[in-house]
Amino acid sequence: MDLIHKFIYIISILLSVILFVFVLPPYLLFRILRFCFRSVFREKLAGKVVLITGASSGIGEHLAYEYAKHGANLALVARREELLTADCKRFVDETLKHFGKLDCLISNAGIAIIGFFEDQECITDHTSIMDINYWGSVNATHFALPHLRKSKGRIVVVGSCGGWFHTPSVSVYNASKAAQQSFFETLRIELASDIKITTVTLGTVNTPMAGDNFLIQLSGF
Repeated sequence: MDLIHKFIYIISILLSVILFVFVLPPYLLFRILRFCFRSVFREKLAGKVVLITGASSGIGEHLAYEYAKHGANLALVARREELLTADCKRFVDETLKHFGKLDCLISNAGIAIIGFFEDQECITDHTSIMDINYWGSVNATHFALPHLRKSKGRIVVVGSCGGWFHTPSVSVYNASKAAQQSFFETLRIELASDIKITTVTLGTVNTPMAGDNFLIQLSGF
């Protein structure tokens, strides 16, 4: 048994050396070169059809302005019924009906509720967080995939560092973002090069959802 352990130990060391000496440097060089290439030859957005969820305010609203500046055709939806009303299948279908194609889905819609988990009186009040942050992204992606595959398009996921940085008072929100990140990283492997996936991991951004009152409550734990 000792010989087996020694053999495994030696093999693990050899594999580690091979990884760090022969595999990792070329991989890092490839990533750097790809970043430089993409920085010089930026994606042309003029005429592209971009669907943005959570577009009535905050990050989604400003993304819409930026894409519009570059000549993209925009389909905008939001979770608040008084501003924009849609469900996942319908807003994808309406986008296709109006523009005839879909080049990019930006999954941005999200909500959060602040408070220690043990202080919550009704857990079901928090199901909307998972419904919007996670299932909203999943459902929109499900209906958009066939059309994005035709256009060799892109999915942009607006995530959060809360998915891995476990901030108190937003446990369910953090869980929803962790689930979202895991789903899209897995989907990235499944889709290979057919559909590109970009995950944006943000910290705290001053938006209507995460404004001054939100930050005061969050820092008061």
